[in-house]
Amino acid sequence: MTKVDFYILPSADPSARLDFACKLTEKAWRMGHRIYLHCSDAAQRDDLDARLWQFKGESFIPHSAVEDDADGPIALGHGSAEPGSHQDLLVNLDLKIPAFVQRFARVAEVVVEDPAIRQAARESFRFYREQGYALQDHRLQRL
Repeated sequence: MTKVDFYILPSADPSARLDFACKLTEKAWRMGHRIYLHCSDAAQRDDLDARLWQFKGESFIPHSAVEDDADGPIALGHGSAEPGSHQDLLVNLDLKIPAFVQRFARVAEVVVEDPAIRQAARESFRFYREQGYALQDHRLQRL
């Protein structure tokens, strides 16, 4: 059964979601996980791609757009793009739950205090709960 973690950030800035996604991705990758980052659109994916390149000067986080390499250790996609062979960790940055969510062992939903993002997270939480997913929320005190 898929485990879903909601990471609730103490920020109203939507870009804080991308910064946190970089931190979460680095940690999960170093632990040996394969990660699929699902973005809301191409602009968000490109922004996340740039952030992953600049995230830490002393480290490299190997990633690519799913269109270029769907089977690399970290793939970024959006819309209806399929996550290739990824089924370990899904970091969902879209405001909707992707159709392929059930194939992942873990899902991370990143939430900030922005009203639209909070409302989408509430709807996602309800959906996951109704489907019987194991849910956990993590209220972060600082970034």
